[in-house]
Amino acid sequence: MALPWQSTNPEEFSSFTEKSGDSWSIEEAAERNPVIESSEFAYKATDLVSINDDGVKMAAQHIRRKLSVESYTPRTWRTHPLHLCPSEPYNAADPMNKTVLDWIFLISSLNFSFWSPREGHPDRFGVEWRTGWDSGEKRVWTGYWSLVAALNRALEEDIPITDPNFYSSETLCPDSLIEHVFRESKQSSEPVPLLRERIAVMREVGFILCNSYGGSFKVFLDEFQRHHDGQGTSLDLVKMVTQTFPSFRDEVCYEGTKVCLWKRAQILVAETWAAFYPASLHDPHPLFPGTRGPDIRRLTMFADYRVPQILHHLRILTYPAPLLQKLHSLNPLAPGSREEVSLRSASIVAVERVREEILRLIKEEEGGDFSEAASEAGVVSSVLIDFYLWDLAKKVESGEEKIEGIETAEMVPIHRTRSIWY
Repeated sequence: MALPWQSTNPEEFSSFTEKSGDSWSIEEAAERNPVIESSEFAYKATDLVSINDDGVKMAAQHIRRKLSVESYTPRTWRTHPLHLCPSEPYNAADPMNKTVLDWIFLISSLNFSFWSPREGHPDRFGVEWRTGWDSGEKRVWTGYWSLVAALNRALEEDIPITDPNFYSSETLCPDSLIEHVFRESKQSSEPVPLLRERIAVMREVGFILCNSYGGSFKVFLDEFQRHHDGQGTSLDLVKMVTQTFPSFRDEVCYEGTKVCLWKRAQILVAETWAAFYPASLHDPHPLFPGTRGPDIRRLTMFADYRVPQILHHLRILTYPAPLLQKLHSLNPLAPGSREEVSLRSASIVAVERVREEILRLIKEEEGGDFSEAASEAGVVSSVLIDFYLWDLAKKVESGEEKIEGIETAEMVPIHRTRSIWY
């Protein structure tokens, strides 16, 4: 059975809303993110990981305070030394826009499965590159940042690796060259995970962009806004990405119901939103010029293996003893298994509750208008909360930061699932 966001059949819509326990009009459902709808279903259906309401309230206060103290905003994205940033002020004719968009697109296409069985050891997979675009020093980057460093290093070596016309071609960009791009550092004893799968993804998305969208993500965005008469929002873009590129279609069938998780599709749109986020809240977003703007509040967190770890540490999520035992044993969880679906769907629902609690606190202290403005601008959104939590998880894991002022649980190992989806 098609889910309500895919079907125009009122009977199918009614059956799903009754099953999920929600009551939405067809018009309201069109505005809802299917990731939220199906994650709520999966969270209840798996009945494994649970959300601690007290933990949500305490963590929401802590996260709100940290976002404020650290001035953590959508503009924080531009401050990372490895990020390739567009020029400011924004100029639609600047060729750098296309360069940045193609860079973001390929990174999001390949943003999956960077956990290592050698976690915590110096010989895990890593990429040696500079500490930033403006730095002469070098270091070994691991995890997700090894992907960014590898692509940046290739560009510096005059390999046009982020150009779809290049990486879609087995002649211009043979598999051996891609292997060279992802070569490990001298101290690494393991190669990049899922290299063959990464090459297949590059060929697929590159072929689609070159054959249907002029060979660039920028043309894809132009076509997206043309299709929506200039009124397309972030959620509209996520849907077009999942409809166009099979390798972005992060979905699982659980108990006969399709569950949309869409991690990489949403992070692609969120990174694009953040990279081009205007310097002033009063300026329109250049890539979402419609009357509703990006409406980023419609997106959820990005269900991976890192954010659930910090959600548990913050006592937002509670794990049953058998799941804790599996995580500590470091045994892989199969894609689509009850445990894996529960961890991912519970994380999505939990971050939505944290976002709602932060907005409630702001409304209580600052007033409803301020709360609504913060939500609309994306200053309080599941996207920004995810960005913050991911950074926090890495800092806590490395010992760079310790959470103080609230009760925390142990920092358990991440769940290990090999998958192209996250």
